[in-house]
Amino acid sequence: MNASLECPGCRQSPSRPYFSNAQGDLNECLGCGLIYLCPLPGPDEMTRLYTDGYSGTVNVYLKKPEKKLRRARQRARIIAGFARRPLGRFLDIGCNAGFMAEAARERGFKAWGIDPDPVAVNYARSHYPDNEFTTTRLEDFAPLDAGGQPVRFDIIYCSEVIEHTPTPREFLTKIFQLMAPGGMLYLTTPDISHWRRPRDLARWDAFNPPSHCLYFTPGSLIGLAQSCGFRLHSKRLALKPGIKLVLLKPLQS
Repeated sequence: MNASLECPGCRQSPSRPYFSNAQGDLNECLGCGLIYLCPLPGPDEMTRLYTDGYSGTVNVYLKKPEKKLRRARQRARIIAGFARRPLGRFLDIGCNAGFMAEAARERGFKAWGIDPDPVAVNYARSHYPDNEFTTTRLEDFAPLDAGGQPVRFDIIYCSEVIEHTPTPREFLTKIFQLMAPGGMLYLTTPDISHWRRPRDLARWDAFNPPSHCLYFTPGSLIGLAQSCGFRLHSKRLALKPGIKLVLLKPLQS
């Protein structure tokens, strides 16, 4: 099994072998508990994975768009309940076909969405034109307002995305920079420690290397977020093997 010189989360070592099969090798950091694919995918592989990254977005993910929009509206209602600025700026990172951005706009937010998959973004632009959609990676996203000043967001929604990035510390640091002081991040990802996760890891639908290259526990994700400047507001109940966090950017950071 491969050994990694540095954990992509806490940047500490050593690590120990966690799981291995024909799909890939996982290591567990002894410092923070993050479980990660070893070796992690490089930039070229990441680009290949997220060009129409879900193997035919239009044909698979978009079979029941009305149902997905209804689900997004339910989550937008929950998120709006946490918001300190109910009519502020909303960003969906990994927006896919734009359902969450549209649901946020319906609640009165000015909504943006970004995704590296051009197929998904083209769908979002054509179906929900009142929102701002951009084909880009988070690392390259630097929106400006009409006066040429950086746009800062009051709410950022990032659901089932962070497990795809080989650089989670940089990922969360970028999100922190994009947020307005007092802003909120709603963050979800699979939970490898959840009691309902199959005992055989290979049978878990969230085990999907190299697309999913990071596997968090609540402790490892909260610790990483706090080390990037976030304050934990709450951890929401997840009946399925997932983590749902509400994180805040302090008014003074």
